[in-house]
Amino acid sequence: MKSIISLFLGLVLFAGCSDILDIEPNNKITANDLFATEEGIQAHMANLYGRLPIEDFTYSPNRGFNVGVGSDVNNAGFMAAHFCDEAIHSEFNDWGEEWFDYWDDGYRLIRDINSLLVAIPDLTSINDQKKNEILAEGHFLRAYTYFALAKRYGGVPIIEVPQEYQSDIEALRVPRNTEKETWDFILNECDLAVSMFGTANESDVLRANKWTALALKTRVALYAASVAKFTHQPYVSFSGPAVEQELVGIEASLADTYYDACIAAAREIMTSGKFGLYKPQPISPEEATLNYQKLFEHPFDCLDGVKEPIFMKAYASNSILAHNYDMWFSPRQMILDANLYPGRMNPTLDFVESFEDYTDDGSGAVKPFKTRVDGNETNYDGFDLSTEYLSFPLERPYEAFEGRDARLYAMVLFPGQNYGDTKIIIQGGMVKADGSDFYYRTQASEKGLDGLTYYTYGAENSDHYSGFDPTLGRYTRSGFLFKKFLQIDKPVEQAWGRCTQPWIDIRYGEVLLNCAEAVCEKSNPTSEEKQFGQDALNAVRKRAAHKDDIALTRENVRKERFVELAFENKRRWDLIRWRVFHKEFESRIRKGIVPFLDLRTNPPHYLYVRVNPLGIEPKTFDYTWYYKSIPGTGANGLVQNP
Repeated sequence: MKSIISLFLGLVLFAGCSDILDIEPNNKITANDLFATEEGIQAHMANLYGRLPIEDFTYSPNRGFNVGVGSDVNNAGFMAAHFCDEAIHSEFNDWGEEWFDYWDDGYRLIRDINSLLVAIPDLTSINDQKKNEILAEGHFLRAYTYFALAKRYGGVPIIEVPQEYQSDIEALRVPRNTEKETWDFILNECDLAVSMFGTANESDVLRANKWTALALKTRVALYAASVAKFTHQPYVSFSGPAVEQELVGIEASLADTYYDACIAAAREIMTSGKFGLYKPQPISPEEATLNYQKLFEHPFDCLDGVKEPIFMKAYASNSILAHNYDMWFSPRQMILDANLYPGRMNPTLDFVESFEDYTDDGSGAVKPFKTRVDGNETNYDGFDLSTEYLSFPLERPYEAFEGRDARLYAMVLFPGQNYGDTKIIIQGGMVKADGSDFYYRTQASEKGLDGLTYYTYGAENSDHYSGFDPTLGRYTRSGFLFKKFLQIDKPVEQAWGRCTQPWIDIRYGEVLLNCAEAVCEKSNPTSEEKQFGQDALNAVRKRAAHKDDIALTRENVRKERFVELAFENKRRWDLIRWRVFHKEFESRIRKGIVPFLDLRTNPPHYLYVRVNPLGIEPKTFDYTWYYKSIPGTGANGLVQNP
């Protein structure tokens, strides 16, 4: 495995050099010269892979792709999870559509891929087998890039050869294709890649191969099917020239065609025997938690035998291929450098309460956490001295959250739990020993009935706690911290550009859920398809140590995607393609919970208060965000989106 990593990292270090892609005859280097050696081929392909619009550790909805690498760290820790219901930011009032345009960068990459695809057939420096392998990769890369454009803009201009300016600017203006034509083109690119790959790169998770192309096809086909099924009344209603010209939206009757394409591609992967869930049959929820956590902390250690990762992106410390996830999102107690800003991914209570417990009665139902004796779990007005709250031990406040789905504990850090060997203190309030008053999010001290001194935030020194202090945005304000992907088992190197855990872009668990959704949403699936889809859905749950089978329903599939694929930058796109974002977010406040230390007993105990986190305003998803605006329509003459 190390040789694979070294090869890939060596290649992608060329990613900042775009001149090498200008392979026209009058430029610096001809195609035959460029591809005369294996190194030249690798350098060119590395450049393309390095610019691929992968929504990974370096993707930020407010800045774009490859943000935070090297010395560029100024994305303030904004990730896609902040732009939906998975998390809130510890400092900023995050929200909105994607704030960057991918249009120009996307078409620059497409031009360079097109140059590759045009040049390869005429090369004399490589044999036909190698040509096919490179062409296959080119078609995959083009499909991946057009997918990034299509899910943002709908129908886009399909350009398959490099454009050349020959004194007529009008000849370079290509009108938008319909949204259907765009999705069909992407799916055809996936098919071309599958047909041409053979066994090339089959064991390599860092480069595309036949299985990568099939897995991408499941993702693309499912998105296209969703556009067809949900981009019309009663789900949404768009109007205007782009709608009239079918540049956005697909006829609803075509949805099943795309669902069938998703199912067929998923079935080929699922029956190949080459892929599977990592450790699919844990003996306990505790083991399931460790398995799921390891998959994302150390994915290269999880590739023996059948593999769950299908396509990954690797990183190298202190280079243009490093990221800063551990810097942004480790607990404050782990990052003490004043120039670093940790603790910025705060999972919401909405997310935490989306997990099942282990009742396993076949319903798949979730249950709210219990915080009050009277059972009123709908009150978010803050602490009330007259309310009787449930109590939890001083040394084990995390007991309030025990008994839930194993994946929750692999992703979320709860008050009082350890991060490595460090106990993480998350506390935002304190009730006076005499019961006369309380403190909330203000530094204060108070003696308990046991004669000891206690503090509002759980410790006197701000380096020794990780919650609710409003200074510098380093402390959770939802009551929870984040740990998926973070390398808890090794010391955090406290400097920018040092994080190297790889990103799993496509994995078998997603393929299973893509298949399950496609079967569930298809108009009239066969009984065999229903069973196939239900088995796929429940395989994912059973890897989390559930024992029952739940029904293949829309509610169950969507809930399972939420909890299984959390923080993998899928949730926001799911809400968009289902056309439910505007319903889920209509003046909605994402929720949190505050641990209060109650000094009225000896020893003190913890209680939890449901809150609307301070500084988090009601959020509404704007209808126009379903499709991004086409930039430069005044110059390029393209029809604007609704």
